Amino acid sequence: MKQAPRIVLLAHGSSDQRWCDTFEQLAKPTLEAVPGARIAYMELAQPSLQQVIAEGVAAGAESFTVVPLFLAAGRHLRRDVPEMIAALEEEYAVRVSLAPAIGENPLLAEAIKDVVTLQLQTTEASVG
Repeated sequence: MKQAPRIVLLAHGSSDQRWCDTFEQLAKPTLEAVPGARIAYMELAQPSLQQVIAEGVAAGAESFTVVPLFLAAGRHLRRDVPEMIAALEEEYAVRVSLAPAIGENPLLAEAIKDVVTLQLQTTEASVG
């Protein structure tokens, strides 16, 4: 039976652990809901995308979908990440698909609106 692709939530990465902690908190509901899902970092933090792919392959995964936790597709998503993916596909003989940047999904725009609306209500309540 063919396995569903493993989901990899890809964040940029930072040497500041507080930055990484924020992304790990954002990823937590997805990681808990999607079997085998992992967070990986493009650079400056661990685990790297390569580490997550290698671990998945060792566990029998044959395909992965990388969901970039980026607000927009800049140079990293247009050039750097596709190059990383091509090298990983060759090295591990797996299929790695790159989803659009999470910021391109209209659901995120709605979530941001909800957060801003809640903040306005909280601010108004504390001022009023």
